[in-house]
Amino acid sequence: MSEFKPVRGMRDFLPEQAEMLRSVEGKARRVAELYGYKEIVTPVVEPYDLLSAKAGEEVKSRMFLFKDLGGRDVALRPEFTASVARLVATTLRNEPKPLRLFCVGSIYRYDEPQRGRYREFWQSNYELMGSNRPEADAEVLMLSDALMHQAGLKKHAFKIGHIGVLRGILSQERVDEKIQNAVMQLMDKKQYDDAVALLEKSEIPRRCTSLIQKLVVIRGTSVLEVADRIKTLVEDYEQSVEAVENLKEVLGLVSESGCKIDLTVEAGFARGLEYYTGMIFEINIPDLDIAFGGGGRYNRLIELYGGEPTPAVGVAHGLDRIMLGLEMHKTPERSEERKTVMVIPTKDELSGQALRVAQLLRMAGIPAELEIMRRRMVKALEVADKRKTTFAVIVGEKELGEGAVVIRNLSRREQDTIRIERMAEYLKCHT
Repeated sequence: MSEFKPVRGMRDFLPEQAEMLRSVEGKARRVAELYGYKEIVTPVVEPYDLLSAKAGEEVKSRMFLFKDLGGRDVALRPEFTASVARLVATTLRNEPKPLRLFCVGSIYRYDEPQRGRYREFWQSNYELMGSNRPEADAEVLMLSDALMHQAGLKKHAFKIGHIGVLRGILSQERVDEKIQNAVMQLMDKKQYDDAVALLEKSEIPRRCTSLIQKLVVIRGTSVLEVADRIKTLVEDYEQSVEAVENLKEVLGLVSESGCKIDLTVEAGFARGLEYYTGMIFEINIPDLDIAFGGGGRYNRLIELYGGEPTPAVGVAHGLDRIMLGLEMHKTPERSEERKTVMVIPTKDELSGQALRVAQLLRMAGIPAELEIMRRRMVKALEVADKRKTTFAVIVGEKELGEGAVVIRNLSRREQDTIRIERMAEYLKCHT
């Protein structure tokens, strides 16, 4: 019989990994709470037409696409934004703006599996819908920085740009939108020479391709100075100038907030999704060439799905990528310290009493595992120690006769006899 393994690109999370993932997820929920984002839950499976409307050719080619039993084209979600936009265009269309919405879960793309890149992965997603003000863009940058700090990532940095700079140039030069999208896909992959070659085939003026070549090498951490350099270069393109001014407003607000974000402005920065209309950004750490989060402004997506014109900005963070970053930099993410207890009867006849003790602990909010293998005491304590259990609560006949149990601190190798009605209080006060 062949050995069963996970589908390629999928993986199992063992208990410690699952705990770490849920802990990072908990940090994402905490950030959502701090910034006033309300959680929603959307389907994993959505209509293909919805997901493909503005996803971009790269994402569309990597969707898990299939027909349901009714013959409809559906797909596993490759990102959250389309689902949230659908909800805002329909069910939430009459809700007062702005809407701050948060969701978290698994995402599916048929990428080539490699380090930090799987076909099933986990994201937290924040969408701020209803405001076209730069304060909204600044907020999304700040909450992303807050999550990286709360998770414990070190040396994370933001790459930021404005898609309107490049779109403004290409639109004024009347480059077809499909070619624009293809150019953005190439620039997203840093294939700048190929992007310029594609533009040259489109017979646009040489001054335009020359300008693009100058822009793609402009980057720096003195963000306002870099923005001014970009503005000088694109001064003949009105929409591009407006885009740079908008980016400067966002950068200025972040600076005024006192939030110390490590920012690099890149003039040639593009992202693969076609719905972006404004500020865009990604989060990276040294030594790992994948984004830990990314997002930006998209002002026309809700309208595309039949809703009212609704400006919006959002971001998604890779939760399992954050885990990888923590492991790489030897800074394991730690969940809040939780006391765990194994309840061990000294003989089989005391199993019922041990069940009662375990239940009393759980009712007091203390996780308690009952020893149900009927191991000898020494072996049961060894197992508890191996599992890094905090305390063993030993249910013995003599102590029960006195209304008490023995509580052993497994790390300190110390123990006390404690009355049953006081054991929860004792465990909460001791480490």
